[in-house]
Amino acid sequence: MLTPGLVSVSFRSLTCERVIGITKRAGLRSVEWGGDIHVPAGNAARAAEVYEKTAAAGLTVAAYGSYYKLGACDGEEWRKTLTSALALRAPVIRVWAGVKASAATDRTERDALVREARAAADAAAPYGVTLAFECHRNTLTDEYRSTLSLLKEIGRANVGTYWQPNEERDFAYNKEALSALLPYTVNLHVFHWPKPGVRLPLSDGAAEWEAYLRIAADGRDRACLLEFMPDDRPGSLPAEAARLKALIGSLNR
Repeated sequence: MLTPGLVSVSFRSLTCERVIGITKRAGLRSVEWGGDIHVPAGNAARAAEVYEKTAAAGLTVAAYGSYYKLGACDGEEWRKTLTSALALRAPVIRVWAGVKASAATDRTERDALVREARAAADAAAPYGVTLAFECHRNTLTDEYRSTLSLLKEIGRANVGTYWQPNEERDFAYNKEALSALLPYTVNLHVFHWPKPGVRLPLSDGAAEWEAYLRIAADGRDRACLLEFMPDDRPGSLPAEAARLKALIGSLNR
């Protein structure tokens, strides 16, 4: 089943309490809490507090949106990240697949990132926590074939990926990418950016998102998380949430 939610970094300037409030009022059901502002890595007390407030509002924690980057962080940073995720009771930790474009990463560098990802996944596995890569430029997940190869090279059951449309590629590519990555896709980041630098309301991309969500609605549970507003305003959340819920509702019946 697809579940509508929000990525908290959409509103970094708001307190956790306000994020929870606007999420609930918009009729969304889950939050991916960011590790940069709202739930800093290593602050387990803060993570536990945010979990309690999220649960008290009747919302679930979809994931811990960390900024742990393979090849750029150390074992202590991963320990802090995992500690916060566990206190937050997050089933998923979002991580970043390096800091270089896939085409610019040589075999030796890639192998090192694979080993690091395996070690991180093995540390999380006893707690039932899944690692999921952010799809982003200047990482190994900047292109879906590289992402597929990376996931297969890592070879861990608790390692998957997020999916989001690539604003630098066309609709056909994005559908192909989602279809190929679907067996590994844990959650989706939802926004309508038809080209770099252009952010439009989700309603303007309803046809594309209906197609994407139809692919994603394969019976597995996934959070569909609104990430950033077209104008960065909290006041835009109700309309964006309403459109997402309408799209999901037609598929969950």
